[in-house]
Amino acid sequence: MKFLLAKGVCCFLLTASALAVLTSCGRPDATSPSGASPDPAVAPVPGSAASPFDIVTKSGVEMVALPGGEFLMGSVQGNADERPSHKVQVSGFLIDKFEVTHDLMAKVQLPNPSHWQDSPKKPLERVRWRDAKQYCNERSLLEGLQPCYNEKTMDWDCDYAANGYRLPTEAEWEYAARAGTEGPFDFGQPDKLRQYAWFAANADQKTHPVGQKQPNRWGLYDIYGNVSEWCEDIYSSSYYQESPVVDPRGPANPGKDVKRVIRGGSWKSSPDASRSFARQGELTGDSDACFSTDYCGFRCVRRAPAAELASLKSKAK
Repeated sequence: MKFLLAKGVCCFLLTASALAVLTSCGRPDATSPSGASPDPAVAPVPGSAASPFDIVTKSGVEMVALPGGEFLMGSVQGNADERPSHKVQVSGFLIDKFEVTHDLMAKVQLPNPSHWQDSPKKPLERVRWRDAKQYCNERSLLEGLQPCYNEKTMDWDCDYAANGYRLPTEAEWEYAARAGTEGPFDFGQPDKLRQYAWFAANADQKTHPVGQKQPNRWGLYDIYGNVSEWCEDIYSSSYYQESPVVDPRGPANPGKDVKRVIRGGSWKSSPDASRSFARQGELTGDSDACFSTDYCGFRCVRRAPAAELASLKSKAK
């Protein structure tokens, strides 16, 4: 009797062990495509969005829906304007999967200011900050949405409650670029940058059609290179010392010599300038008849409350 009981227990343990092995087979770690131990530098951040998903807008533009989340913005050891690292919460939003391209500018019937116009799928560049906002408004109208920008005001003031397109805030941009990770690049070490971005070492001093490199973990292409991207915020090197926690929108307008934030690397950037938390301020070019910043483009975002995200997700399945 004791022998039979011991034999039964042994069989149960062996069966349970086998089931555990079989269950784990073919189920890689959620943060590592191969199932290998994840790089500590790209470990997911607690509280970050868990389930981004793709959508296509009424006008045919591919976007990624990002549920809201919390992340650490900035860097402990970076440049002075990247410090201090601080907790930020962002509400859910939609963001363009690719940088805005020449053919999208043509669709809303706006002039193309770009230097390189040899491919309709290249990202726009030499775009003034206000020209980017005009595109956002025209795209909103094309889809029957409420434009975010008031074109009658000097700075084209943004109505964040509107459901149309706008430029991302600096916090939204970094949240999307980090894709739930903590390091300077969501893919790990900078020696892999060539796989994810067109930058100074491989771009041959020009832009390239979007989507040719690998996307980040949330499916966003060219986030580290090709062209840098306008954000909505006014640039201040000390803003992180006073930034609010929830949906920060940048400092107040100082009234003169205003620079706006641009984010992400470009075809002429170093790896250091391509980091997800690297910051830069740029004059908008709105009053410059010969604006020639041929490394600066943009991508659009749109607010998406939780109910709308849930509806979009059900339609995307």
